[in-house]
Amino acid sequence: MPLLLSRAPRLGRVRVVAVDGPAGSGKTTLAGAVALACVSAGVRAHVLHMDDLYDGWTGLDGDLWPRLASQVLEPLRRGRPGRFQRYDWYAGAFGDWVDVPVPDVLVLEGCGSGRRDGAGDVGVLVWVEADDTTRLQRGLARDGAAARPHWERWMRDEAAHYAREGTRGRADLRVDAWGRMAR
Repeated sequence: MPLLLSRAPRLGRVRVVAVDGPAGSGKTTLAGAVALACVSAGVRAHVLHMDDLYDGWTGLDGDLWPRLASQVLEPLRRGRPGRFQRYDWYAGAFGDWVDVPVPDVLVLEGCGSGRRDGAGDVGVLVWVEADDTTRLQRGLARDGAAARPHWERWMRDEAAHYAREGTRGRADLRVDAWGRMAR
């Protein structure tokens, strides 16, 4: 957190930390810890989960970033709350609208949160990694064995995404699935 707070806000008055890395690597846990550390230090933080924004299992790219930018990032840049339509994974469609308050720190958590399109707004990019076996086991434990084909396709899609984006190489910090610093 000291690294994040030592950097000037880039999204209006909001500091942004992107917690990126492949699915099942531990990003959600780390993002929660970052937000808790902020709140403990008297800093208002809000976690935005990219899972709420994907257009299903094929939503890593496509219109994901333009929707995030127009519905959340641009309003926050102007000091106004954002608002996005959350994807309902059970219904397979976008559902309810979710308000995003103007925080001191916005924690963008999820695959693709550190993409180059948002680099100008992100103060700190954190990469979280785990081996494929661990990630798949975690994913299937959460989503059920029937989700295996989706997970396998997602893992191929995210590998292509990360190769194209060079996310790991651009990260300010790298940690493994257990929160230890990675090389």
